[in-house]
Amino acid sequence: MHPPLCLVGPSDAGKTTLLESLVAELADTGRVGTIKSIHHDIEIDTPGKDTHRHRTAGADTVVGLTPSLSFEITPGGKDAADSELALLESTIDDLRAAGYEFVLIEGFHNAPYPKLVVGDRPVAPPVVARGPPAAFDISALATAMVEGTLVDVDADSA
Repeated sequence: MHPPLCLVGPSDAGKTTLLESLVAELADTGRVGTIKSIHHDIEIDTPGKDTHRHRTAGADTVVGLTPSLSFEITPGGKDAADSELALLESTIDDLRAAGYEFVLIEGFHNAPYPKLVVGDRPVAPPVVARGPPAAFDISALATAMVEGTLVDVDADSA
């Protein structure tokens, strides 16, 4: 199992664009799951539609199955978890149990996982690369993830 990789940095730094490129690069090698830290509540279920009605009627979990997508809505989120990190770890465990070889995380700068830092922001180690979006070699990062050779660049300079 490959360790998760966090992409961290300030808003509008280019994290999502880099994540998209990395997903595309890794998708030929194995199943990729992504996790996005969202700092504010959003409504992902359309009020008045059937799945929303199921949820507001009291269903613990609602699963929607469309011709091309499926989705699950379960109450809880960060507020219901013991901690953000505990929820992240549980979500990673769920993705691994479902057979995902790679997990990419946008956000969670304090997580103990390797990080790609977009821009200049202090984060918890380990950091595998830092810089502006154009500085990253996505192909080399994907290869290092596949081969398990991501290295903490900050440890080298310490």
